[in-house]
Amino acid sequence: MNIVLHQPEIPQNTGNIGRTCVATGTALHLIEPLGFQLDEKSVRRAGMDYWPKLKLNRYTNYEEFRAKNPGARVWMATTKAKRLYTEVEFGPDDYIMFGKESAGIPEEILVENEPFCIRIPMLPDIRSLNLSNSVSIILYEALRQNAFSHMQMQGELHRLKWKEN
Repeated sequence: MNIVLHQPEIPQNTGNIGRTCVATGTALHLIEPLGFQLDEKSVRRAGMDYWPKLKLNRYTNYEEFRAKNPGARVWMATTKAKRLYTEVEFGPDDYIMFGKESAGIPEEILVENEPFCIRIPMLPDIRSLNLSNSVSIILYEALRQNAFSHMQMQGELHRLKWKEN
């Protein structure tokens, strides 16, 4: 699975998303310009000590991203889409793109990719959800559809043991 952030602006969001990507084995793709430096303290703090384990790819623009990922199926998360994220079938190698916090994915990109535009339902008077929350919602649905194929399915206690059934 792959998460793509198109020109993210808030370092804490990108740090949180990076941590989610590490926890799920998901690659993170960042399309510049970024609204911050990746070595900023706020990115590192949000991503904690997970950041060095992140599969990170950077691109100077959307065209470079497309050129370096030919044939990639890219779902575009936008509040402007007609279709819900729960109405599509995600594949294990799909990309899910999110736009910058202040404006989303440019409409020029959206109209070229209308069949792949998806949205999270919300009340009509709300502009949008937080970017890192939106990534988590859609990413975990995509992972669920793929049976959490490479993930740990049961947790362990630190000091005690679960009772046998």
